[in-house]
Formats: sequence, structure tokens, C-alpha cells
Amino acid sequence: MFSAEQSCWFIRKVICWRAAASIAWTVLLLPPSTAIFVILSKFSVLHPIQTISECFSMLTSATAIFSFILLCGVIIMVGFLNFEYYTVIPTIACSKIALFGQLLHPRQLVNSLVHCIMGMIVAWCSAVTIGFRYETLGHPCAQTDGYHQMCLNEYHLILLLGGAFVGFSHSLLGVIHNMNYVSFHTVQQYKYLRFKGSLPLVVRCSATQALYSVRNFIVVYYFLGYIPRTWICKTLNLHLASSAHPLDSIAGLLDLSLLYHLWISATFLLFTWYITLLLFRIFLTEGYSFPVQSSFTEDADHCLPKVLTEKQPMLLKFLALQDLALLSQHSPLRRCEVLCLSQPGGHPHNWNAISKECLSLLADLTQRLVAYHDTVATNGRAKSLSSGSERKTSSETSGTEDFMSPRPTALMKTPASVFTRSIAGGQQSPLTAPFTPDLDSPFMSPALRRLAAPVEQGSPWYGTVQSPHIMRRVPKLWSTSTDSQVNGSPPPSPASVPSDKQEHSKPSFLAQFLQNRREQVKNFLAKRVLIVYLFNKLPEASSQALFADSQAHIWALEGLSYLVQASFSEDQFGVVQTTLPSILSCMLVLQEAVDRHFKLPHASSKPVRSTSSMGDSTYKTLRFALRATLKTAIYRITTTFGDHLNAVQLSAEHRKRLQQFLEYKE
Repeated sequence: MFSAEQSCWFIRKVICWRAAASIAWTVLLLPPSTAIFVILSKFSVLHPIQTISECFSMLTSATAIFSFILLCGVIIMVGFLNFEYYTVIPTIACSKIALFGQLLHPRQLVNSLVHCIMGMIVAWCSAVTIGFRYETLGHPCAQTDGYHQMCLNEYHLILLLGGAFVGFSHSLLGVIHNMNYVSFHTVQQYKYLRFKGSLPLVVRCSATQALYSVRNFIVVYYFLGYIPRTWICKTLNLHLASSAHPLDSIAGLLDLSLLYHLWISATFLLFTWYITLLLFRIFLTEGYSFPVQSSFTEDADHCLPKVLTEKQPMLLKFLALQDLALLSQHSPLRRCEVLCLSQPGGHPHNWNAISKECLSLLADLTQRLVAYHDTVATNGRAKSLSSGSERKTSSETSGTEDFMSPRPTALMKTPASVFTRSIAGGQQSPLTAPFTPDLDSPFMSPALRRLAAPVEQGSPWYGTVQSPHIMRRVPKLWSTSTDSQVNGSPPPSPASVPSDKQEHSKPSFLAQFLQNRREQVKNFLAKRVLIVYLFNKLPEASSQALFADSQAHIWALEGLSYLVQASFSEDQFGVVQTTLPSILSCMLVLQEAVDRHFKLPHASSKPVRSTSSMGDSTYKTLRFALRATLKTAIYRITTTFGDHLNAVQLSAEHRKRLQQFLEYKE
């Protein structure tokens, strides 16, 4: 666990200042954003000069200043939520039920509620800024007994509810699209250039998502709009204007001006929140240079070898690995500090700590890949199902795959002669359908087990055929006595021979009974299909979750390979040569595990990257980046050392695989 002192150092001196700087820049960008929103909401083609004067007077009014203060408070709250919920390792739901669990988590419900409130506040600021019919919630509508009655202004109400709906939708989409995931760019850029390049994406995503949110809100308000309207009227003692059309109707919702102001308000809301998120990502992922070694013992915890071994917070570890990858490529002076010997003693403590941590990361990923491959191979193996207990065990281990796959025909038990056993006087078969179901199957309904139970001798159904198929083929099995006498069975008693009326009523009752059972089985199967849909693994989610933290492994591979490459000419003491066999072995084992993983289904299919969402989807392609980086790292070492690697002690299998890289056959 991360020590309290070091955690306070990193959070206090790095993360908090970066988060505060991102919020401050967002607040500075709020006045021009608000001015553009006011112009777009009040612009008139027929009166452009009047529009400009109205906008200028609006921006300098006391209402606008109060709205600006509220918007600043909302931005600070959004920045705090970004700081509270951010992660450098995405949370990937491997099934639908896992995604529902994330959406219904109490922490997420609180987050959604806060976003609803903030969305309503921004919508109120937008309504006040637009003015006209959206300015107030109530207005005088009629005069009775010498005073005016206050009526509900539904245009103001629908704007407030629209803001709350957009805030709630933004919170849910943040979980679905992993908007709290903070990724690191491969190419290092200045903050201004990153912001400038991402600004068109923010505008496009804000407008597109606002359009979808307004569409969904219009549908919801059409069916459920009367509920908040009635509640507001009863709570605030407001009346409904009889002359105005209700907005939860087709005529009311087809108002183009209303739809435009809903869309422009939602766009402004999402734009301010997306700008806050973008600046938070840019500031948080800025590179940080850690000292390799320090002359003072109190600063030893701030050095790169020590920081790499820490586990929390993960952002500190990622920034340290990023710094390692950068210094191994572009900083000869810092590389010398890594490869130097400590004084006194002459031990390569810096190199040992860095290489040990990198190799530990790579070995951990290799173990995860091997365990995942063994699990997939075990679950995918065809097993013989010779008994009911084996079938039950197989169904529990293989999950829904056995339920969806068809059963082999060899497992179905077909009676030798249904009619012979039904006519003969011995013990009758409980089910005389052409194919008797397997009663030991875990998918057999309890009702069918009771129906298929052996019939007792005291039961009135003993000795009779209980299948509707047989009743239709041989309708006189109950009443024909000559057939039973021919077969040697005693004639039935008068009490056991049903009358014609009973003969017609019993088959109909049994058919109705079996029909009800058939409906129950259908409902049971429908529930099982729903369970399979909820609990079944998503095609690529398992592979994506396996490589969710692969950015750290990519930096570890780059740092190790560049340091090994530089040691060929810069390592004066030969500190790298002592660990070169373990480095090559670890990389070759990981290469084999990655190659095996990419032979699995859905592992080699590249997902389509979405350009209409602010959610960062780079984690979906991390496995491809890791495979390319791993192969490049091995080639970087082999091309530098060449035939000198033949003197490195490796196993026969690893040497054979390394020879493929030396001959450029991989």
C-alpha cells in the first residue's frame, strides 16, 4: 500500500495542482463560450443589429453575472467529480449483467443524481439567458376577485427537465463509454496543441450527443410529461393556462423554436462539461520527470527506482513508466545514471531495481495470458456425457454453452415398443412420447419431473397411457377389453372402464394440462435465454479486460529494450549483461503467450473506433499495440547485438525462437 507521506507528496504537489489548473482554464474559457451561446440563442436574420445590442445588454446585466457565478460553481463540481472518478485502467464489463451492476452501483447513482441537479442548474441559466417565454416558471394568466392567478410556464419547465435529462444521460454514457478513463498519448505534445487539435471533436460530440438526448427527452416527455407538470402545479399552487397547448402533445412538441432552444441549451451544457474533461485529461497526463538518484536521503522516495515499485496511486506508476520510456530513448545523461554503480560498494542498484520491476510486470502479464488460455481451453473441450451426474457437472462448468448447443441424438432414449408396453399389463412407462426426456438433466423442469414420476398402483391412472399422441392414435385403449384379454391381461373392472362422456372429457383435460405445462416450459426457456443474454460473455470484452493495463507493459518493454540497446556502447561496467538472459527469456515467453492469445476467437479482430463520443476507446486496441511493441523490442535487441547473442545462456527452445528474430523470419 502507498505510504501516507509519499501519497500526500504526490497528490499535494502534482495531481491537485494539475486538476486545479484544468478547472481554472475551464473557468477562463467560460465567458467566450457563454457569449457564443447567447448569440446563437438570440440571433435573428431579419434584425442582426438589434440582436447584437440585446446580447450585449444581456451579458452585462445582473442576471447574467449571477448565472455566470452558478456556471462557475457547476464547472468546479464537474472538475471535482472528474478528479474523484478518474482512472488510468478502464473498467470493462465482460457481460451485460456486469454493466447493469456498474450502472446501479450506489456510488454511480449518487453521481447520476448530482449530474441531474447540475444539468437543471445549467438549464435554468440557459432559460434566463434566452429570456422571452423561457424566463420564469410562473406568469399571471387570469384575473379573478380582483387579483391575478399564476399559471405554469411549461416552456420554462420543459427546459429545466431537459437539462436534468441531459445530465442523467451524460452520467450513464460516462459509465458505458468509460469517460473517466484517462489515456496517455503516444506522441508527446504541448498542452495548447493537444487542446487545439481536440477542440473540433468536442464541438462535434457536444452537438451530436445533444441531438440524441433531445430526441430521447421528447419521447419521454410525450408519454410522462404530465407527471412533473401536475406535481409542480400542486406543489407551487400554479394553474394551467386553458388557452395554451400542452407541450406533451404532438402539436406542442412540433414547435421548431422550442426544439432549437432545447438543442442549443443541451449543446452548451455538454460543451462546458466536455471542455472540463478534456483539459483535465491534458493536464493529468503531462509528462513528469523523476530524478534517477538523489544525494539526500529524504528525497529517496521521489526517485525513479523507488517510485516504480509502488502500487498506489496508479497514476504515479504510469507517469514513472512513461518517464522511463522517454529517458531510455532521449536522455543519454539520465541513462548513464541508470547504468552507473553506487558508491560506496559499487553495486548497480538503480539498474537492478528498474529491471526487476519491468520484468515483474512482464512476467505477471505472461501468467495472466497463460491462465486465461488454459481456462478457455478447459471450457472449450468436448466432454463425454454418459450419465446424468456427468451432464450436470458439465452444465455447471461450461455455463450457457451446453444450454445453447444441441444435444446429441445418442443421448435420447427411444422405447422399443410404445404400444406393446402400453397394452401389456405390466408396469407402464411414465412417459410414452416417441422420445423420453432425460430426467437427470439439469434443465428438466420440476413440473415435468413430477409428471414423469413412476405411477403408483393405487392411482386411477395406473395401467393407462398418459400421452396425448397415443390417445389420438389408439382411442379405444381404455374401453377395449378384447385386446387386453388377447394379451393375457385380466379384463378391466367396471369402475376402471370410463364411460363415453368420461372418454371425451379425460383427453381434453389431459391435453389442457399438457398445454399448460408446455407454456410453462416455454416461459422457462425464455427466462433461460434472458439469463444467457445477461450473463454471456461479450465477444471482445474478456480480451480487452486482459490487456486493460497494457500501457504500463508497453512502456516497460520500450524502456528495457532501449536501455539494453544503449548498453552496447554506453555500459562501461557491464551491468546489463548480467540480466540480459532473463530479459530475453521473459520477452520470448511473453511473445509465445501473446501469439497463442491472438489465435483465439475475437482476439485478432480490431474494433471500430467511435468518433462521436468523448469516451476514450484506445484501450480496445492496446493488445495490438503491445504485440507490435514486443516484436519491435526483440528486434531492437537482436539487430544491435547480432551474433553476440549466441554467447548468451538460453534454453534450446528460446535459442531456436531467438534465431528466428536474428534471421528476420518473425
